[in-house]
Amino acid sequence: MDARLSPHELARPWRTATLVACAVAAVELVLLVGAAVMLFGDELSAAVQRRAEAAALEPAKRTPPSARRTAAAGVAVPKLARGQTSVMVLNGNGRSGSAASAATKLRGLGYVVAATGNARRQDYATSVVMYRPGFRGEGLRLARDLKISVVGPLDGMSKSSLMGGHLAIVVGA
Repeated sequence: MDARLSPHELARPWRTATLVACAVAAVELVLLVGAAVMLFGDELSAAVQRRAEAAALEPAKRTPPSARRTAAAGVAVPKLARGQTSVMVLNGNGRSGSAASAATKLRGLGYVVAATGNARRQDYATSVVMYRPGFRGEGLRLARDLKISVVGPLDGMSKSSLMGGHLAIVVGA
């Protein structure tokens, strides 16, 4: 009887040991990732949310293209002063207090806030300024003051739902 092992039989224990070691390492990695999420998940989530809020409230670096075009063309000049322009502020991002915060900022800029409330949807990705017919100039000025690039006529709202306001702003994320 020959006591020598074939090359295939010699490799088999090493292959099995390698597979077992890889499986153990994979389980350890999953456990470490889970522990890290449990330890740092709340802090990381809070930091990401603070950064997102700061970025959303940070003023834009440039004037919106629509405001530049109209100013250059001399079209849609505001007829009312800021103190005569009434604005309805709607929360469209779902974060509590967003409309009130925007209303405070508007009052600081000299605008009259007609009312605050919630938009029909809470998933607006960006803020939107809407204007009643005849108040496009005021809408563009408000958008420029708040560094908002999306401006358009009233959409999905009736004149009466503005509660006497000339403009509406939906605060997005």
